[in-house]
Amino acid sequence: MIRLKDLLGEQGILEKQGVLERRNLEPIVRDTVSYLANNGGKVLFLTTSTRYPFNTGYGKGNLEIDIPKSTELALYIKDNIPNESYWIDIPRLNILPCEGNVSRKDGNNCGVEAATLKNKEKNPTGNHRCWTSFNNSSDELWKVSKKLFECDTIMFFSSIRWGQTNSIYQKLIERLTWIQNRHETLQDINVIEGKKAGFIAIGQNYGGAQVTWLQHKVLAYYGFETPDNLFWNWQYTDEESDDTAESYIKADKQFHLDLGIPMKEKDID
Repeated sequence: MIRLKDLLGEQGILEKQGVLERRNLEPIVRDTVSYLANNGGKVLFLTTSTRYPFNTGYGKGNLEIDIPKSTELALYIKDNIPNESYWIDIPRLNILPCEGNVSRKDGNNCGVEAATLKNKEKNPTGNHRCWTSFNNSSDELWKVSKKLFECDTIMFFSSIRWGQTNSIYQKLIERLTWIQNRHETLQDINVIEGKKAGFIAIGQNYGGAQVTWLQHKVLAYYGFETPDNLFWNWQYTDEESDDTAESYIKADKQFHLDLGIPMKEKDID
């Protein structure tokens, strides 16, 4: 796990004479909790891992809920702050792909007033301007934006897939392009001015530092305040070639040990 200032210099674990030497990472988790408790205001937690929380047993009859690590971390932080907070698990929503109206043949039409979602329940602020939502009544991005505009801090959580954020996070951030485009290209107001954002990535063996560094830049570009305390990642190993079954089994226990999160069953319904 690393902080923004260390993103290009460290990988959260150190190799010494061929042996992985882990650091105590609990202080970073505590620091994030403390920062949110004192500076976060209302906090929205957005999780994006697609792994289904099925009952496992590994053939031994010992059933437990298999919650994605990034989701478990988000819920742990949420449970440990006194603030009013909300959690949305993005894979449970019907969020359609971005239509790409930034680069239409007739020019940039993303976030224009004509794209305003005309539904007071879904868009009470009038700030949700997205053609995909406008054109598809089944789209549920409004459930995210409605809470986003109510909250002071937005915490994004993603698993790492092939050196990138997972596909659900990428779809979500693309669908929020109208927020950035409205003030950056259309020269309108920044509708998230003063709101903070954070991004935490959980991965196995590749890309976590680079992904976190890039998303810090992306969220700042969107118009969020991006305090360093809210950007870091955990990665089981820095050995890219370590893709063994044993490594993946060990990662779950090590994740809990490194971050100081108790291993226990959670009901996420």
